[in-house]
Amino acid sequence: MEQIARTADQIGAALHRRRRTLGLTQAEVGTRTHRRQGTISRLENGEPKTQLQTLVDVLAALDLELVIRARTKADTRTIEDIF
Repeated sequence: MEQIARTADQIGAALHRRRRTLGLTQAEVGTRTHRRQGTISRLENGEPKTQLQTLVDVLAALDLELVIRARTKADTRTIEDIF
């Protein structure tokens, strides 16, 4: 399933959902990426100082890829904004 994420929080939430779908713990993702569980937690929580390499490694561990494209001009409200 494709997801659009425009903020660090949205990226973190998408990673969290994927990790849970795969049945992995943060510690297991940490082991796969040679990172501490706390680092995975901070990434999932949208911490602003996450290194790009950490994101790339976690994407690979979760069998995801990053696609860069022009931003769509559709409604930019999030589900949280609506409810």
